[in-house]
Amino acid sequence: MSEGTQLWLIRHGETEWSLSGQHTSRTDISLTDEGRRRAEILRDYLKKTVFNAVFTSPMQRARETCAIAGFGDRAVIENGLKEWDYGVYEGKTTPQIRQEIPGWNVWKDPIIEGETAEQVGERADAVIERALAASPAGGRVALFAHAHILRILTARWLRLEARQGSLFILGTGSVSVMGWERETRVVASLNREFE
Repeated sequence: MSEGTQLWLIRHGETEWSLSGQHTSRTDISLTDEGRRRAEILRDYLKKTVFNAVFTSPMQRARETCAIAGFGDRAVIENGLKEWDYGVYEGKTTPQIRQEIPGWNVWKDPIIEGETAEQVGERADAVIERALAASPAGGRVALFAHAHILRILTARWLRLEARQGSLFILGTGSVSVMGWERETRVVASLNREFE
């Protein structure tokens, strides 16, 4: 296995729904102007970073962020990086859901007609394996995706349960780095945001 390989987790820029707090998985929406501006800042931040491989979610918001950041021509579509399927909660905010189900929490309650956190964790495990295989001698792999899948991927990188992705937060247009301390997987940097 490729000890030393870093996974750079890059959350897509702002969308209308990320701004309003609506759960967004299957709905394929584009970035806002602010989201595109943040992706341009990502481009400036990442321009000297060498990636052995670049993977992106197939969703427009992730692909657009990846392209503006300068990696669209070499990015490989990775379906495992799709956002958590929120089922019947797609497009709804947590306060809206709580009007019907008081105390509802995406991390603790059933996702009707969607995925469990554990199913998303299985996808994250497969993405980690593919990313490490794409850079077996160390180096860096970029993963452009969404908040919850990347939070769960962070938990699984640390060998925590998928639901423990609730312990991490990732802003739009943020960069986090999963790395190593000797043979131990660690979080090298979390939720670096840019103005």
